[in-house]
Amino acid sequence: MVHESITNNDIAAVAREAGIVGAGGAGFPAHVKFNTKADVLIANGVECEPLLCTDRELMRLHANRIVKGLLAVKHHLGAESAVVGIKAHYEEACSAFEALPEYNRNFTIQKVGGIYPIGDEQQLIYEITGRVVPTGGLPFDVGVVVSNVNTLFNVANALEGRPVTDRYVTIGGCVDEPVTKIVPIGVSIANVLVSVGVRFDAATHSLIIGGPCMGLVTKDDSLPITKTTGGVLVFPDDHPLLKSKKDIISSDLMLARAVCCNCSMCTQLCPRNMLGLKVEPHKAMRAFAYENIDLAGSTNGVFSCCECGVCTYFSCNFGLKPSLIMKRLKAEMTESGIKPNKEVFTTPSPSIENSRLPVNRLVARLGIKAYDRNAPIDLEKPVITDRVFIPVKMHIGAPSVPVVKTGDIVRKGDLLAEIKEGALGARIHSSIDGRVTGVGDEIEIVKQ
Repeated sequence: MVHESITNNDIAAVAREAGIVGAGGAGFPAHVKFNTKADVLIANGVECEPLLCTDRELMRLHANRIVKGLLAVKHHLGAESAVVGIKAHYEEACSAFEALPEYNRNFTIQKVGGIYPIGDEQQLIYEITGRVVPTGGLPFDVGVVVSNVNTLFNVANALEGRPVTDRYVTIGGCVDEPVTKIVPIGVSIANVLVSVGVRFDAATHSLIIGGPCMGLVTKDDSLPITKTTGGVLVFPDDHPLLKSKKDIISSDLMLARAVCCNCSMCTQLCPRNMLGLKVEPHKAMRAFAYENIDLAGSTNGVFSCCECGVCTYFSCNFGLKPSLIMKRLKAEMTESGIKPNKEVFTTPSPSIENSRLPVNRLVARLGIKAYDRNAPIDLEKPVITDRVFIPVKMHIGAPSVPVVKTGDIVRKGDLLAEIKEGALGARIHSSIDGRVTGVGDEIEIVKQ
């Protein structure tokens, strides 16, 4: 039950003080998202991408704390209803929510199928409410706020005075035993891998930071865990998925010109296009091939692409990369000062129910079925580190401004960087006790 003293301004202020950002991957500062009104609050526990288990494990173990955050935010927004969106096969997590006294009284759960990318904010809003967020708009334009379950878990911690200092991370892919760990923010990926017995060889393997479809490929295991790092996946360099994720090069341009027949299968299976948002990757392919942006179709459609990769990883039988081309077009339009025009009315496709992509089919197409295993949380062996490198930008907006200097002694939870005045941003806190040994794009702290 939410305490009576919580006012409409408290939760946004609490989220700001604690440095809470969207933990689902985007990193949007939560205090800004919460500074609105809505009639529906959705807790996103769908965990969009395969191989990741962080949200599933968090819900299984801490449903009560997620609901504490959920009800506090619901009260703040003045929302009439709060719904936890969760995959039906997350049976233990579903049971954990259903066992709470607030269930069906202060919140409900909506079980959804194993569809990709059902965890996309717009997809989940449509699934639960039947509403479609307009191009150029935000969820509150249709009376909805969506918050990841990890974000709401952080809200519960913040209500008890604990800022964001740790992160649930799944270590999976080509490893002996996938596992989910609680990791101090700023610890190196190398340290995390060693702590779970994974030997990473950059000569033969690569890392995907995030999920297999939308994650970043790198060989740099010195990169730090951030507030938005949900997964670290190890892949052998000869895996075909890595080739699909490589950036656009000249040969891709030649292939687009020579091979793409504009069959429009990428458009027909695009989840955002199914919502009526005019996302048409086949037209982007045509524009890219002929170097004529006027052929790209609806400007709004380009901006509505969520880069889920369905067109690249599943739809195209020729191995082309429509999603990367859409991403490039979006960047070029943004640099040119082009902006989407907000469209209030959209009409979802009548075939939307029959055109969805089951996750198991995506897993098979990606060639990652052997890696599709549960990654249970391991609480017995904590990730121990004597050094962290905490980035001053782990969120959408401007980098945070350090408030510490080299030589300062800090304790876990102490403020390291403040939001730049007048800018969108998030506060940053220390994840370990120690001495500040460097201040720049990252704040280095070494245990004493």
